[in-house]
Amino acid sequence: MSEYGVDYLRRLREAVEKFESAFEAWMHTQVESDHMSARGLMPTVWTKDDQDEVSVRNLELDVAEAAGLAARAVAVTGTYIGVQGLGLIDPIANWSFMSSPKAPIAPRDIRMTASNVKGRLDAMITDAEATADSEVPTFAPAQLHRVVWSAAAAHWTTHQYRVAVREAAEALTLHWKDRLGRHDVDDTVFWQQTLSPGAAESGRPKLVWPGDPAEKTTRSMRGGLEPLAKALNGLATGLNLTVRNVTTHTRDELSEQEGMERLAAYSYLARILDQCDIQHAAEDASS
Repeated sequence: MSEYGVDYLRRLREAVEKFESAFEAWMHTQVESDHMSARGLMPTVWTKDDQDEVSVRNLELDVAEAAGLAARAVAVTGTYIGVQGLGLIDPIANWSFMSSPKAPIAPRDIRMTASNVKGRLDAMITDAEATADSEVPTFAPAQLHRVVWSAAAAHWTTHQYRVAVREAAEALTLHWKDRLGRHDVDDTVFWQQTLSPGAAESGRPKLVWPGDPAEKTTRSMRGGLEPLAKALNGLATGLNLTVRNVTTHTRDELSEQEGMERLAAYSYLARILDQCDIQHAAEDASS
């Protein structure tokens, strides 16, 4: 299912095709390399010696304009690529990185992404056409939290719902382990320690709900509810035990509906975690 209309998806696909044409026209003026040849130190493209500078600049502007028109394509389809040190990036929007020293992407990355985007858009167009006449409200997984959907997208579009949920669950945990520098514990223990009450200890930063920890989330109920900070611990560890572990250690396939519900739960958790403050131990913060 998709919230995007058929016409919009087709226009987005046409924008990607225009980007490909502009990109290839510009590439005719460039020497094309790759990460193996550049050894991670040089750009992966540079202008050929016999090229007119003004013509090359105009072609670059054409690529930049076409990339702007196709800017939503990667977000809609979830075709980000992971680059060490940078995280998830959009190769189409960041095509100019190839001309920089220590270029994180190469022409092959651009071409592969554009082709992947077109394939996923074709699948989304087919789904949108099939549900165009339905009166049932649609669910748009592409609008889930970026970390969750980026990890799930490739498997979701091929109807591998269990794997999509598993990858999303692991991606969210890895995302926060990277941010907090915690790769020394298992996933469940990580969430228990990261969201537990009390002050952060050395080497164990925590995610803390902002505001007064004694304040209740609401006082309209008798005695108020438990503070949200405490409930987050149960939500994160509970999802890890009931969703991530199940999709990892069993081979029972999920239906589309079951997959949607689980991804939505992780997306909700991801958005709440984004609102938390990172708390370091005093000795870590001063070092």
